Amino acid sequence: MAPQPTGRCATLSQGWLDQRERNLQQLDECVRQVREKLARSEISFDVDSLCVEVAGANFDIGERALYADLVLAGPSVFQDPDLKQQVVDGGLFQAGRPLLIAPRDSTPTLQPKTVLLAWDSRASSAHAAQQALELMVNAGSVHVTMVDPNAALRASGEEPGADVAAYLARHGINVTVDTLPSAGRSVTEVLQQHALDVDADLIVMGAYGHSRLRELIFGGVTRSMLEKARFPVLMAR
Repeated sequence: MAPQPTGRCATLSQGWLDQRERNLQQLDECVRQVREKLARSEISFDVDSLCVEVAGANFDIGERALYADLVLAGPSVFQDPDLKQQVVDGGLFQAGRPLLIAPRDSTPTLQPKTVLLAWDSRASSAHAAQQALELMVNAGSVHVTMVDPNAALRASGEEPGADVAAYLARHGINVTVDTLPSAGRSVTEVLQQHALDVDADLIVMGAYGHSRLRELIFGGVTRSMLEKARFPVLMAR
């Protein structure tokens, strides 16, 4: 005879089922609201939903992101550190798609008037610039922003920012190069303050310029920006 579950286990199991049912109802309601909103926009769209355990969400996000131009992460994603990491893993690493972060109290747009391009002369920054090229072409101005750049041939060049500024200018972009001192502040703090100073609608930056493991262990600009973003941020790698 198989052992019978205890009353406590049965209660916990029923509680889990009840919570899952509530989650599914909330998901259905969210899908309904999104469909209604998109239907008023007169654009072609498709709305899909999937209920998964958080530990496996990155695989599903990555699979769906393969057929998208952009992964958008809204404020609710960043209330849950585990879910935030799953979105980053699925969108940036598995699918290789740019990730647009929309923090609370921000207004994300794909038609920014002013863009701050965080530049450090690494391949991830160059890729981010390429991914955001159309947005920057249509913007009124782009601020190539560097914090404590190293003016060396194998680093940022003898004139930091000149190469990427020329690249953007060849595409008709109104570009300004801003070189800023950290003055004891973190790079994230400097970038966000400058975004405020120039009234930027969007920050564009490369993600994980160092190895991902190194940034996860020791911290880095990517990790700090994911935790403290106050402006919409477009990340690519």
